Amino acid sequence: MTKLTWIKWIFLATLVTSAPLALSQHINLQLADATAVVNVEAVNINVADSGTLAKALLGVGKVRAEAIVHYRDTYGPFASLEDLRKVKGIGQSVVDKNRDRIILE
Repeated sequence: MTKLTWIKWIFLATLVTSAPLALSQHINLQLADATAVVNVEAVNINVADSGTLAKALLGVGKVRAEAIVHYRDTYGPFASLEDLRKVKGIGQSVVDKNRDRIILE
C-alpha cells in the first residue's frame, strides 16, 4: 500500500471508532439544552438585568443582553415587542423566537 492509502485507512478507522462517542455527546447536549429551554419563564425586558436576559432569551448572549439594557437605560422602557428591534444586534428573528418569553409590564 502507498503512504496515502495508509493515511486514508487510519482516518477512516479513527472516524468509525470516534463517531458514536461524538454523536452520543451531541445528543446528550441537545437533550440538556431542550430541558433548560422548557423550564425558562417569561422575562420582563424593562426591568431584567443583562444576565437574566442572556439566560432567558434565545439568540441573546451576554453582548446582546447588555445592548438591551443599555438601550433601555438610554431611551426608556420598551413600549412594544417590536421596539426591541431598535437595539443593535436584535433582528426580527430574535424577536420572533422570543415572543412567548418576553413581558413588557
